[in-house]
Amino acid sequence: MTKIYIAGHRGMVGGAILRQLEARQAQGAALELINRTHAELDLTDQAAVRDFMQAEKPDVVILAAAKVGGIHANNTYPAEFIYENLMIEANVIHQAFAAGVTKLLQLGSSCIYPKAAPQPMAEDTLLTGPLEPTNEPYAIAKIAGIKLCESYNRQHGVDYRSVMPTNLYGPGDNFHPQNSHVLPALIRRFHEATRDGLEEVTIWGTGTPRREFLHVDDMAEASLFVLDLPKAEYDANTDPMLSHINVGSGSDISILELAQLVAQVTGFAGRITTDPSKPDGTMRKLMDISRLKAMGWQARIGLEDGIDETYRWFLENHDTART
Repeated sequence: MTKIYIAGHRGMVGGAILRQLEARQAQGAALELINRTHAELDLTDQAAVRDFMQAEKPDVVILAAAKVGGIHANNTYPAEFIYENLMIEANVIHQAFAAGVTKLLQLGSSCIYPKAAPQPMAEDTLLTGPLEPTNEPYAIAKIAGIKLCESYNRQHGVDYRSVMPTNLYGPGDNFHPQNSHVLPALIRRFHEATRDGLEEVTIWGTGTPRREFLHVDDMAEASLFVLDLPKAEYDANTDPMLSHINVGSGSDISILELAQLVAQVTGFAGRITTDPSKPDGTMRKLMDISRLKAMGWQARIGLEDGIDETYRWFLENHDTART
């Protein structure tokens, strides 16, 4: 029996990973899945995390818990984003090690790469230039998570791995009007514009930045794929101090094109205008996924199908979609 602790199981990514592990259980896999809500376990509390890890002694830890948000949230609460994410990573990774956990997977973000990184962004561009200012505190915390894993691997011989997803979306996303990421924010805005019969929707920025999107079910599948890789194979495709793996779809789309696609899915037939006075953020953030592709994994869910499914989920769960 393998005992797996999923930190952040109520989040979008953690929830998707949990669903896939439960499916493995249903197919007969000998797994015991451990979860705690934030009310039951505050991951920023070192003593609480220590006591939990010592009591449960998991075999595997999946660290999908994080404080996340879009441009507005990152700009407004930088201290919270860097502090909470640093504390979560430091507590979970160190206390997992102290409890004898030898296998761990932590999830990061594509914002770890420099603002001016060559496109597509390969793993080896990490720490080669300045970060995007709007989310630098969050990015610094996620880089620290990678280096924590690598440092424990080097010093203690454990097997702690990191995956860096591109922009994720799907069931369980945050659709809050101020604190959500771009795709769920657009889904909500176009839904409300269609519902209210509006003739125009204005999107932030110039609409020209390009973004890559990955469905959360694909991300969950990729995470477990990387976790399951034999150590020799993982080590053969990474370097000890450059061990993280990009996860993406391999293609991107402009924000204006994305808005047009969301308008189509939600049935909005009015005008779409841009507001250049609002920040664009990084102009392009396409991940180089050749490392993961060479290992044998690639995304399955197309963007239009994924948005359609996500919109249906939003309609069915509107009251609970962190609105």
